[in-house]
Amino acid sequence: MAYLRKLYCGEEKHCIGELRMEKSVFFKLCDKLRSMGPLKDTWHCTVEEQVAMFLTTVGHHKKNINISFHFTRSGETVSRHFNRVLFAIGKLGPEMLRHRTLDTPSKIEGNPRFDPYFKDCIGAIEGTHVPCNVPSRIVDRFRGRKPFPTQNVLAAVDFDLLFTYVCAGWEGSAHDSTVLRHSLEHPNGLRVPEGIW
Repeated sequence: MAYLRKLYCGEEKHCIGELRMEKSVFFKLCDKLRSMGPLKDTWHCTVEEQVAMFLTTVGHHKKNINISFHFTRSGETVSRHFNRVLFAIGKLGPEMLRHRTLDTPSKIEGNPRFDPYFKDCIGAIEGTHVPCNVPSRIVDRFRGRKPFPTQNVLAAVDFDLLFTYVCAGWEGSAHDSTVLRHSLEHPNGLRVPEGIW
C-alpha cells in the first residue's frame, strides 16, 4: 500500500515511470473499468491496485514474482487480478477501437502532393513482434525472427494515428501474410470497404 500511496500522492513523473500514464489518466481508466462492471473492489484489493499491478506487469515486462514482491501480494492474487484486468481491458475494445468515416482526410483532400495517391486510402496497417512469455512446451511456435519468443501483432491506424483494428496473439513464427489473411477473413476482423484501400 505504501507503494501505491507514493504513486497516488507523489510526483507525476513517478506515476508515468511506473504505470506508463499520468495520474489523471490512470484514475479515469480505473473509474471506467469499475463503471463498466467487470472490475470491482475486493475486500483486500481496490480496482486501482488491480490495475496498477496489471500496468506494472505489461509496462515493464515484469514477472509475477516481481509484482507479488512489489505489491506484497501472493502470486495467485497477482495472477487472478491480472487476468481480471486483462479481460476488462478487452471489453473496452468496441468503445475504443472505432471505425472512422470514409471521407478523405482534410490533410490529403485537395493537396496535390497526396491527393492523387491517397484519396481512397483510409489508413495504414503494420505488423510487429511483441516479446511474450509462453510455456516451454510451445515456445518454439513463438520463436520467429527474434531470438526470444514473440507474438505477431497486426494493427491498423487511420491518418490521425488512431487505432482502428488490432489482431494480437499469433505465434511469432506465423507469417505476416497469414495474420493478414486471418484478419480479413475473420467475422470480426479487419473490414476494408469496396473501392477503398
